[in-house]
Amino acid sequence: MSELILVRHGQATPFEADTDRLSPLGERQARAVGEALSTQGVRPTHVLHGALTRQRRTAELAGQGRAWPAPRLDPRLGEFDGDGLMRTLAPLLARQDGAFADLLREFGARRNSPERNRHFQSVLEALAAAWQAGTVTHPDVEPWADFRARVRAALEDVLRLPSGSVAVVFTSGGVIGLVVAAALHAPDPSALKLNWRVRNGSFTRLTFGGGRLSLDTFNEQAHLPGDLGSWR
Repeated sequence: MSELILVRHGQATPFEADTDRLSPLGERQARAVGEALSTQGVRPTHVLHGALTRQRRTAELAGQGRAWPAPRLDPRLGEFDGDGLMRTLAPLLARQDGAFADLLREFGARRNSPERNRHFQSVLEALAAAWQAGTVTHPDVEPWADFRARVRAALEDVLRLPSGSVAVVFTSGGVIGLVVAAALHAPDPSALKLNWRVRNGSFTRLTFGGGRLSLDTFNEQAHLPGDLGSWR
């Protein structure tokens, strides 16, 4: 049997001009990931990451000073286009759906308040559900079906690794949600529901081999105590 450990990237900077970089907290989380895996005796045979800077940098910091294989880029492990959803699809959906337009206006009014995360989450959940269902689309934004297809293709390649492999994959919540949903044979909406629960720097562990993929743990956070925890 082989092991797949999915690591969500460290905290990024979603409300800044450059949303794709680690915050100082995200860098600390990444180092804590590497320390925890080493303490647990995990010896990766394969280290993979998506094309996003926050994914690559988390992999680099986690593996710094450790005898891990060189991290390998697999663009299929990148997150769905959250910036594209907000920038391109949100205005389209607001014109179609009055209730969503109200959510979007409320977020705009609270964007600089301590409650912005809560209002942003309400907008993002409604928007992502419409995107997943195909209610709102645009040529510049990757469709749900394409996102799902590339993640599943990347997963299939991991599942073909030799027996005894330990693959550590640095990715994002949407990818992790899809992989867990696949392991559970759960419907598509479950993937997004799982995605919303995945915390920065968390571990999700699966065992695979003999044509089977089994979920062992989801969203482990014990290695991120106190001030190291974050949702985004």
